[in-house]
Amino acid sequence: YAFLTEPGIKRFLVIFYAVGITGLMVPSSFAFFVVLIPWTLLLNVILLSLFHKDGYDIRSIAVFLFICLSSFVIEVAGVKTGLVFGNYAYGNSLGIKLLNTPLIIGLNWLLLTYTTSSVLETLRMPLTVKIAASSFLMVIYDFVLEKVAPRLDMWSWINDSAPLRNYIMWFLMAAMYHALIKVSGVKTDNPLSAVILVSQFVFLTVLSIFLR
Repeated sequence: YAFLTEPGIKRFLVIFYAVGITGLMVPSSFAFFVVLIPWTLLLNVILLSLFHKDGYDIRSIAVFLFICLSSFVIEVAGVKTGLVFGNYAYGNSLGIKLLNTPLIIGLNWLLLTYTTSSVLETLRMPLTVKIAASSFLMVIYDFVLEKVAPRLDMWSWINDSAPLRNYIMWFLMAAMYHALIKVSGVKTDNPLSAVILVSQFVFLTVLSIFLR
């Protein structure tokens, strides 16, 4: 039962992402590990939910659902019009789609908002600075992700690279969601947040350098 403890889960996550890096860098196992991408995101959310310390009330559930649903709707609008983030299209590695948009994408916005909020929650800084810093951290994450996403068939841009508009919208959406969390009083204290966020950063950075 040591695996089910906080230290056990943290060790599992580090090993899990290390195996993922290896699997995606080996040509013979690449396709198999790509299929696991949406399941990995879902696993992260499940593990985070188990270690969420503030409990779940109507307020927190409503905030989390709003982030999931509204981000999905915005992504759908982005895919359909090209006016939100720029002209892009989703590939097949993020799983089942609705309106040409993966269903998992709203959950991913929640995952990133939650973990970045959690990592910065304990720092002593003005609320506006904390919101801006958390949002900027998400933009940095997206910048690294954009180097890897086309190679993993997550999405691709019409002009082969993300436009400035994409990063501006990421910051604005992130700021909106972080402000909502702070204003609503929802706590995001979670011992797994830093491990997941750092593991994903390392995962994406290594793949952006070595994956061809």
